[in-house]
Amino acid sequence: MTNNSAPVAVFDLDNTLADTAHRQRFLEASPRDWESFFAAAPQDPPLAQGVALALEEAERCEIVYLTGRPARCRRDTRDWLAAHGLPQGRLYMRANGDRRPARVTKLEILRRLARGREIRVLVDDDELVCQDAERAGFTVVRARWTAPSAALEDAQEREGRT
Repeated sequence: MTNNSAPVAVFDLDNTLADTAHRQRFLEASPRDWESFFAAAPQDPPLAQGVALALEEAERCEIVYLTGRPARCRRDTRDWLAAHGLPQGRLYMRANGDRRPARVTKLEILRRLARGREIRVLVDDDELVCQDAERAGFTVVRARWTAPSAALEDAQEREGRT
């Protein structure tokens, strides 16, 4: 649905729609291997719960994807979404050089989206993103259908990489 009056449902990608477990090893290395981490993203298996929720929300909302992945991954990300039957939607990505925490970059975009549209829900696995979004008045669904990764959480908060 791309109706400009429809509410918006915002979905994260990594560990919300896409299972990153197979590429976590690249973040556990020292130094972290970001190039390999993102290069492996096209092989992510879809997460059934997240995909089902996106398809359900697409029946009454415009779907927007909001990820901390760098913009250089746009083509791979679009191809992955299409290959796994996810609804079409705008894709907001982190600028390639932006290293701010995901909770900062995502909230900034949510607020911008909310200026002209109702944000029905944000679905994300990052607890800090979820907390800050709730504090700002957004309805949040925590994507708790994968095992938490300490390396990914640290990367999201300290390194602003995903």
